[in-house]
Amino acid sequence: MKTKAHTKSRIMSAPKPATPEMATTKQPAKRRVMLVEDHPMTREGLAAIINRQADLEVCGEASNPAEALSELSKLKPDLMVTDLTMAGRSGIEFLKDVHALVPKMPMLVLSMHDEMLYAERALRAGARGYLMKDAGSAKVLEVLRLILNGQSYVSPKMSVRLLDALTGRRPRGSTSPIEKLSDREFEVFQLLGSGKSTKDVARLLHLSPKTVAVHRGAIKKKLQVTNVLHYAAHWVASQAARS
Repeated sequence: MKTKAHTKSRIMSAPKPATPEMATTKQPAKRRVMLVEDHPMTREGLAAIINRQADLEVCGEASNPAEALSELSKLKPDLMVTDLTMAGRSGIEFLKDVHALVPKMPMLVLSMHDEMLYAERALRAGARGYLMKDAGSAKVLEVLRLILNGQSYVSPKMSVRLLDALTGRRPRGSTSPIEKLSDREFEVFQLLGSGKSTKDVARLLHLSPKTVAVHRGAIKKKLQVTNVLHYAAHWVASQAARS
């Protein structure tokens, strides 16, 4: 026969039932990343890498700037990763558009274009970082987390270049002639190089043909070339070969 004391001991030693608070441990919310990239395989590969992370997830994708701008307010990403060369809009102008709409949202440019030509323009347009596509997945994830934590990123080589520019130590003749162009002139230059006529450029950039002609004249003077169209086409072709 069991005693009351023995029964009480067994009751007291029984495990307590788990409460809802004990049963579930709240995980921190994943940081939401939006991808803007016109190459489907590149976009899918990047999404797969990000979605495998415990702290990151892709909340949306777009293949061009117009699509990205239409989805941006609905998706509300914590960070945008974007290429620079896509149909319908200059990458630099796209960065400016996004920065104007969501100034607190950081952007990372992931591109094959030479950072010596594009990184400084991208940062001025509102990007928080610039990374070459050949950096590798581990580096991409490292830079994503740096930017999400409020930091900025360019390569060590580019960092030195920017510091030299700020302190006036950049030697003369060390830059590409293309860097002499303003962002708008650079945009006109790229479109002319891709085979667009003056009327096409005017329509795409919402400018008058006369204004485009003025930009062409400024480009010709700054680059010191006799044929802007030939020079621009050669430059655009060389950039396309790298992407």
